[in-house]
Amino acid sequence: MSRSRPAGPSRRTLLAGALAALSVGVTGCSSDDADGAGGAKTLRIGYFAFPSGDLIVKNRRLLEKALPDHKITWIKFDSGASVNQAFLGKSLDIAALGSSPFARGISGASPIPYKVAFILDVAGENEALVARKESGITDVAGLKGKKVATPFASTSHYSLLAALDTAGVEASEVQLIDLQPQAILAAWQRGDIDAAYVWLPTLDELRRTGVQITSSKEIGTAGKPTLDLAVVSDELIARDPKTIDVWRGVQADALRRIKSDPDGSVKAIAAELGISTEDAGAQLSQGVFLTPEEVSSADWLGTDGAPGKLLAYVTDTGRFLAAQKQVEAAPTADAVSAAFYLKGLPDVLK
Repeated sequence: MSRSRPAGPSRRTLLAGALAALSVGVTGCSSDDADGAGGAKTLRIGYFAFPSGDLIVKNRRLLEKALPDHKITWIKFDSGASVNQAFLGKSLDIAALGSSPFARGISGASPIPYKVAFILDVAGENEALVARKESGITDVAGLKGKKVATPFASTSHYSLLAALDTAGVEASEVQLIDLQPQAILAAWQRGDIDAAYVWLPTLDELRRTGVQITSSKEIGTAGKPTLDLAVVSDELIARDPKTIDVWRGVQADALRRIKSDPDGSVKAIAAELGISTEDAGAQLSQGVFLTPEEVSSADWLGTDGAPGKLLAYVTDTGRFLAAQKQVEAAPTADAVSAAFYLKGLPDVLK
């Protein structure tokens, strides 16, 4: 499958798909009900099975302990594209989301009604391009004419396009295939693809029999960084901003635990992913985790009225995606700034 394709389906088409998909995966989570049975407040959180502080919050039940009057539902997603669809279907309140799908979500005349409120991690060696040893691929230029899989509309997809652009390879010269991580692993094992750009834990499976060509750390250092953000719905911001503050507080706690209690953090992630502590430790070490103070600094998310460098990163990502015809039009810097929720951020991260 070639990467060259229309800018994407309409919001209405995505909404229809979202409602159909989520009727199975998010049963019982009404988009209009702020209160659950017995008057309990509900909070629907989207997450990825990916080594991060998010999994520590989930495993240690930090949010449940901090919000005992809330019914909290954790919903696993495979990629940012499906998270965007879920927000369109009003089936999420908070979710992890890559910087590239976030830039997509706020592009166009009808941006998704959500805002970035936290940074979970910065992509490092935990997302990478790996080629089959027998493919003969030794660099990005070697992808010409080859079958390369990645989850479309993801940070990996963005990083792959950036790598091709830097190497002077047209996307149309590569057979790009849109596959989710588990499908990538199956295709790899069958020998159906020559290379893949994907994240952990699937990435480690490919590395066992493949050769790493480049990583998101290298691509980010060269000027196109990607991040795992956390977004909150506009509806939740209007309805229950104090809950967002509590949620950001436990996320900050998880970031501190990664540094202050590495063994406990590894055990929590191993339990969530169903892998050994040795593998969990190796995977966790490949990510770049900021301190809470760094999250709200000018170098990253910034503060209310003074967005940090993330504003430029997301704006540049949108422009790149527009140039690659992945979105109809790039969001303006003002539109990106409007999609930041930074109220009280430094205070809640102390």
